[in-house]
Amino acid sequence: MPEDSIFCKIRDGQIPTPKLFENDKVFAINDINPVAPTHILIIPKLSKANIDSYSISELDIIASMFEVAKQIIHEKRLDNGYRLVINSGKNGGQTVDHLHMHLLAGREFSWPPG
Repeated sequence: MPEDSIFCKIRDGQIPTPKLFENDKVFAINDINPVAPTHILIIPKLSKANIDSYSISELDIIASMFEVAKQIIHEKRLDNGYRLVINSGKNGGQTVDHLHMHLLAGREFSWPPG
């Protein structure tokens, strides 16, 4: 996958964006078009389109995304409820071809999501 997604540019500092969290595998930023009072993106530094693109040996990156989500959930005291979303492909609502997770909280969510 080409290293030219907006997330690659943020990762590499080409687009200055405050990071809420960063380690060697992932980083987290506020979404620029939030759909909830808390809308955080958790993004792997490795640029691959979706979970299917990851090999078994790279699943620690996916696990790290969930670890970071858990850390942010506790830090922000989102114990009233939250939603974790990973969109994949056009029909799944993915708009950036770089795997990322949405952490949404601060309002009530309905089911099905729409």
